[in-house]
Amino acid sequence: MEAFWRWLDSEVEKSWKCLGLTGLQGSSKAYLLWRWIERARRPVLVVVSDMEEAETFCDDLRFFQGNLNPPARIFPPWETLPYDAIAPHPEIVRERVSVLFSALNKERRPIVAPVRALMQKVLAPSVLKKTIFPLVVGEEIERDRLVDYLHRGGYRQTRRVEERGEFCLRGAIVDIYGPLYEEPLRLEFDGDRLEKLRRFETEDQRSLAGSELEKALLLPAKDVLERAEESSLVTLFDYLAEETFVCVDAWDEVLKESEHYCRLIREHYNRALARKGDLPPPSSSFLEKEDLEERLASFQIVFLTEGPLAPTPSQKVFSFEMEGHEALRKDMKAALSPVTSPGDEASPFSVLLRKMVSWQEKGMKVFVVSHTPAQAERLRELFSQYQIGPVLETKRTFVEVLQDQTIAPVLLVGALSSGFRNPYEGWVLLTEEEIFGVRRRVAGRKKQGGAFLSSLRELRENDFVVHLDYGIGIYRGLKHLNIWGVSNDYLLLEYHDGDRLYVPVDRLNLVQRYTGGDGKPPRLDKLGSGSWQRTKKRVKAAVEEIAKELLDLYAARQAFEGFPFPPPDRFYREFEASFEYEETPDQLRAIEEVMSDLGRPKVMDRLICGDVGFGKTEVAIRASYRVVMSGKQVAILVPTTVLAQQHHQTFLERFKNYPVVIEMISRFKSAREQKEILERLKAGKVDIVIGTHRLLQKDVAFRDLGLVVIDEEHRFGVSHKEKLKQLRKLVDVMTLTATPIPRTLQMAISGIRDLSLIQTAPENRLAIRTFVVRYDDQVIREAVLREFERGGQVFFVHNRVHNIQAVANHLRRLLPEASLAIAHGQMKEKELERVMLRFVQGEYNLLLCTSIIESGLDIPAANTILINHAERFGLADLYQLRGRVGRGNQQAYAYLLVPSDLALSPDALKRLRAIQELSELGSGFKLALHDLEIRGAGNLLGSSQSGHVHAVGLEYYIHLLERTIKELKGEPFVEEITPEIHVPLPAFIPEDYVEDTAERLNLYRRLSFCRSDEEVEAIREEVIDRFGKPPQEADHLFEVIKLKILLTKLSIRKFEETTSSLVITFDESTQVKPEKILDLVRRGKGRYRLTPDSKLVAEGWREEGTAPFGAAKRLLHALM
Repeated sequence: MEAFWRWLDSEVEKSWKCLGLTGLQGSSKAYLLWRWIERARRPVLVVVSDMEEAETFCDDLRFFQGNLNPPARIFPPWETLPYDAIAPHPEIVRERVSVLFSALNKERRPIVAPVRALMQKVLAPSVLKKTIFPLVVGEEIERDRLVDYLHRGGYRQTRRVEERGEFCLRGAIVDIYGPLYEEPLRLEFDGDRLEKLRRFETEDQRSLAGSELEKALLLPAKDVLERAEESSLVTLFDYLAEETFVCVDAWDEVLKESEHYCRLIREHYNRALARKGDLPPPSSSFLEKEDLEERLASFQIVFLTEGPLAPTPSQKVFSFEMEGHEALRKDMKAALSPVTSPGDEASPFSVLLRKMVSWQEKGMKVFVVSHTPAQAERLRELFSQYQIGPVLETKRTFVEVLQDQTIAPVLLVGALSSGFRNPYEGWVLLTEEEIFGVRRRVAGRKKQGGAFLSSLRELRENDFVVHLDYGIGIYRGLKHLNIWGVSNDYLLLEYHDGDRLYVPVDRLNLVQRYTGGDGKPPRLDKLGSGSWQRTKKRVKAAVEEIAKELLDLYAARQAFEGFPFPPPDRFYREFEASFEYEETPDQLRAIEEVMSDLGRPKVMDRLICGDVGFGKTEVAIRASYRVVMSGKQVAILVPTTVLAQQHHQTFLERFKNYPVVIEMISRFKSAREQKEILERLKAGKVDIVIGTHRLLQKDVAFRDLGLVVIDEEHRFGVSHKEKLKQLRKLVDVMTLTATPIPRTLQMAISGIRDLSLIQTAPENRLAIRTFVVRYDDQVIREAVLREFERGGQVFFVHNRVHNIQAVANHLRRLLPEASLAIAHGQMKEKELERVMLRFVQGEYNLLLCTSIIESGLDIPAANTILINHAERFGLADLYQLRGRVGRGNQQAYAYLLVPSDLALSPDALKRLRAIQELSELGSGFKLALHDLEIRGAGNLLGSSQSGHVHAVGLEYYIHLLERTIKELKGEPFVEEITPEIHVPLPAFIPEDYVEDTAERLNLYRRLSFCRSDEEVEAIREEVIDRFGKPPQEADHLFEVIKLKILLTKLSIRKFEETTSSLVITFDESTQVKPEKILDLVRRGKGRYRLTPDSKLVAEGWREEGTAPFGAAKRLLHALM
C-alpha cells in the first residue's frame, strides 16, 4: 500500500492515463478511494453499473468520509424508460439538477453515477448558469417575471405545493418547491418587494421555526428544458473540471449495462417513431456506447476490481490483498448446522469470538459496524455475555476512532455494505450482516401515523355526511349566503325529499363524513320526522351490548391466573439477533409489549395490528420461541390452507438451527398423517402446530398449550370465533391483523383490549421500484422476462373476470416462456387454493389474477407485479396490491400500467405518483389509510355490528362506543353543547383569500373543533403564514370561535346579538350558577333582565365599548 502512495506522490503519477487496482474486497474500494481523495484533493467521478451499486458505493464512501464535507452524492438516471410519455419522478430530477449545480460551482464533491445516468443528456452548463434566479429579501422582483421564469424552468402551477417542481400563487404569497433545498420556499411580497423568505413543511404547509432566509437561489425544475435546442444538450462529463479523475467499478459490468441500455434506447425510439412519425435521432438525447468510451478516455481512469486481474486498458496495475469475510461466514454457517448441539462451543457467535481473539493476538484492531444505535447496543450486550467488553462509539466516526490505540473491539454505527481485513494498516472491519446474515434495511423516512378520520379536507360534493342532530344527508357544497344583511359561508346538506339544511361554518364540528364500511349508500333521514332519533336509540342499545361483552371478557381475563414465563436468556438474544431484517421502532415496541405480557401472571390477549410485511409474524415467532423454550406448546391458527403452508415455511426457516419440532395440519395432509401428528401433539412431541380451523375440532388435544396465535381472526366463521372466545380465558392469545384500525377506535377500546400497532410502512423496508408506464406489450415482456431471468415469479393483476381469459390468451402469445395460471374470486374455493399453493411452490411463474387474491401471502420469489388499468384502482387498493411483492431479498418492481391512449388528469397522475414515490402525499395517502381503517374497524367490531355502523356511520358509532364504555366503567362523560351564534357581522374566510374550497373547509372544520383561545391563535398564525394578512371577515371568524369556546364551557345553547342587545339562552345543563345570573341582574341597574323562558337579555351594551366581541366576552366572563 505504501508503494502505491509513494508512486502517487511522485512526478510519474501526473502522466498516467489508465490505472488498475486489484484485490479490493468488500468496502475496501470506497476506503482506498477516500484515502486517495484526501491526499490528492482532486474531484472524482465514480462510474458503476446500476443504481443499486451506486447506492452501496455512495453509502460506503460517506461512511469513510465521516463528517468531512462535501459528502458524496449520486447522479441518478431517470427511472422511466427511454421515450416514455410519463415524466421521470421529480425527486430524481431534483438530484440530477443539484449535482449539475454542484459541479458547475466546482465543488470537490465525489459523484457516484450509474452508467445510464451518464448516457442521458442534460442542459448545458451555459444554459444552467443563465437559468439561476436569485432571491434577495428587500429587493424588488417583478411577479410576472418570476412566474414566467417558473413556467419556462419546468415548474407546474398547483393549488397546494406538495411535490418538487410545483409552485403556487396566493395573493402576496408565492410557494416554490425547487431542487436546491430540502423543503419548499415561501416568498412573502409587499407589492413587488420581497418582504420575507422562509422554508415550510409540505404535510401541514406550515413554515418551519427558524427557517427564515436572507437570500436563496432558484434552479430549473428539470434537467432537460422543453424549449432548449437539442444541440445545447450535453452530458455530465461537460460539467467536470479538467483535473477530475474517473473511477470505474467493475468495468465489464459497466460495459454490459451500457450495451443493454443502447439496445433499449433504439427499441423504444423505433416504437415511438412508429407512433409519432417524427422524432429527433437518439443521439440528440443519449450517448452511444462508443461516445461514452471516448468521453471516459479523455480523463485519467482508475479501474477498481475485486479479482486479481485488471481490465485490459490498464497501463499500470497495483495489487492489494484486502481480504473479505467469506471464509468466516462459511465457518459460522457450518456451526449453525442442526447436526451440532446448540451448546456454547458450536454457536456461530463462538466461532466469531475465536476469530476475533486470533486477530487481536496478531495485534489487529477490530471494528464492527451496525446500522442503528439499537442494534449496536444489542451487539454490545451479546459480546458482554461472552466476557468481551467492546467499546460502543455513537458520536465519533470510523476515521476518528482509527487513530485510537485501543485494543478492545469497537462498535460503530453507520451504513456500510460489507467489511474487509486490511493487513497493511493492521485492522479488521466487520458489519453486522456478516455476523448474522444479510439484513434488509429500512430506509430512513418519516413515520406515517394513522389517517385523521375526521378530516373533511377530502369531503367532496355529493358525499354522504352525518349531522349529529339531524342525521344522514348529502353534502351539496359550501355556499355563500346573505341573511338579514349579513354575509357568511354555510355547508349545504340535502335530506330526504330534497329538504335542505344550511349549517353555519362555526358549527362544523356537528358534521362528519359518512363512512358505512360496506360500500352501500345509506338511507337519507327526513328533517323533522324523528327517524334519526329512533336510529340513534336503536344503535345505542346495540353498542351497550358490545361494550358489556368487551368489559365482561376483560374482567374474566383479569380473574384467571396465567403462566408467567421465565425472562429471556442469552440464547434468546442470539435468536433475536439472527432476524434478517432491521426491526422498526414500532415492531420493537410490539415485541417488548408481548414479552412483558408473557412475563405476567395474567392471561395475555393482545392484538398486533400492521399491514402485510410490517413484521407481525416475527413478533409471533419471538413469543413462540420463549414459550417453547419454557416447555410449553404453541398453536398457530390461520384462515386458509395456503397461509398455513406459508407460516409453516417461515417458522421452519426461522427455527432451523434449534431443536424445535414444527408441524402443519391442513386438508393437504392425508388422514393418516393428520392422525399421527395429533397423537404426537397430545404426547407433547410437537412444539409448534400450524393449521386452519381444523385445529379447533374436538379431536385436537395438547399436552401443555402455552400460546395461541390467531392470524386474521375476522376471516373465521361465527362458531370458530365462539371457540376462540373461550380459549381467550384460558391461555395466552395473540391476534394478528393486516388492516389498520382508526385512532378513534383505538382510543375507545384502550384499557380493555391490549393493542400493539406496527405502523412503519412496508415500502420503507422493501424499496419497491415503482414505474407508471403506458400499456406496451414490449414493456410487459421485458419486465416479465427480467424477473424470469433471475428465477422469480410475476403477478399480473387484471381486475375484470369477464375478459380475464382473453388477457390470459394474449399473455400466452406474448410470453410463450411463461407457465401461466389464472386465479380470481369466482373460482371454487378448493380450486383457487390449489392454484395458489402451486404458485407459492413455484410450479407456475406467472399468475394472472384479480385484486381479490389473498393479501396475506408471502411469496419471496414473486418480485414483479404488473397492475393493468392502474388508474381504475383506489389508492388503498394499489397500496395493498403492491405490498405483495418485495418480500424476498431481491429488488422488487411494480408497473402501474395505464392505457396508451388515455389522457391522465393531474389528480390521477398524482394518485399514481403517490404510490410511485412510496410516501404519503398528504391527503392522498391519508385517504388510502382511511379506506383501509374502515375495513379494520369492521373486522374488529365484528359482522354483527356492521348494520349499526351502516345506520349511523363509523365515526358516530365509535363516539357512542367510547361514551358507553366510559359510562359502564363509571367514568364521567360530558356531552358537549354546540351553541348557536348570531352576530350582525360577516365572519368567514373569503374565497379571494383562500381560493381552494377544500382548504377553506378544512380550516373551518379545524376551527370548529378548537377548545381554547391558544388553539384558535395557532390556526390564525398558520393562516397568516400560509395566506398572508387575513381580511376583516376572517378576523371576525376567529373571534366568533373564541366566543363559541366560552359559550360551550358555560353550556349556553344560543347567543344572539342585535344592534341594541345581547341575548343568551341557557341550556338546562348550564354550568352558570343561578345566583351569578341573579347577582348580575341586581347589580345591572335595569340593563340586564331575565325572561320567563330563561333568557338573559343585556340592553345598551354598546356603551361598554365599541368592540362588540369584547363586550360579549366581558359579559360571559362575568357569568363564570
